[in-house]
Amino acid sequence: MESYERAALEAVTTRPVRPYRTLTVERITPVLGAEVSGVDLSREIPAEQLEEIRAAFRDHRVLVFRDQTITAEHHQRFAAAFGELRPVNPPPPEGDPHVLEIRTTPAAADVAGNGWHADGTADAEPSLGSMLYITEIPEPGCGGDTLFADMHLAYEMLSPAMRALLDPLTAIHDGAQALAGYTPPADYVIPRSEHPVVARHPETDRRLLYVNKAYTSRIPQLSADESRAVLDVLFDIVARRPVLHCRVRWTPGTLVFWDNRCVQHHATYDYYPYTRYGRRVAINGGPVKG
Repeated sequence: MESYERAALEAVTTRPVRPYRTLTVERITPVLGAEVSGVDLSREIPAEQLEEIRAAFRDHRVLVFRDQTITAEHHQRFAAAFGELRPVNPPPPEGDPHVLEIRTTPAAADVAGNGWHADGTADAEPSLGSMLYITEIPEPGCGGDTLFADMHLAYEMLSPAMRALLDPLTAIHDGAQALAGYTPPADYVIPRSEHPVVARHPETDRRLLYVNKAYTSRIPQLSADESRAVLDVLFDIVARRPVLHCRVRWTPGTLVFWDNRCVQHHATYDYYPYTRYGRRVAINGGPVKG
């Protein structure tokens, strides 16, 4: 590991641990993720506890709430505490427009999210985050974990020269790339947007690497060959650096809330022929700023 990589990692792993009055927060790794207990998401959350959840979300970016028994209404109420609910796009043919039902059965050839990505980055204003609640999982020991990667540390562990190259660049995020092999509804308008390669988190101002293999197609300031070479290097960083990752093992009644602005995720479809059910609610974000 290079000296600048060690310095970036040390700055994260040695940061002070925040004390909490109304919650128990246990880190999954020093870099990313935490398990949160002492919260009942089926009830109205007191203001002080909600503020501590917000603080934990800023610090850890992936929060895991176990043993929750919640309805779709409870789920949406908790999400709405963090911002305006984001409609599912394309909209579901029936049911609540803000709830994406997750159904993976033996008939599925694959599973949504089986590859590193952030949700909907081809949109002009991608989501703030998502809350995924799982009600049925494969048999114990049959897989189905979700991986998450911290894009703050992905940027901070780059060499100073690479950071200087990337800082002024933008990238095209193309919804058609993410839809390859799928046929969207006839009236669906495929999104396409240009965002900074290096973004700043709107709440912490911390820089992060804002490209992902599912959506990012081109860096327009570079030639096609240069763009592909640089993007391949950046995509590979997410895939090959376990230090960036945390892993969530699902149990029935688990809700995971992740920050889509600075975290990528990767579903694992290693549980065929078993079934998984759940639902996801997303929260509107804002423009991506460099």
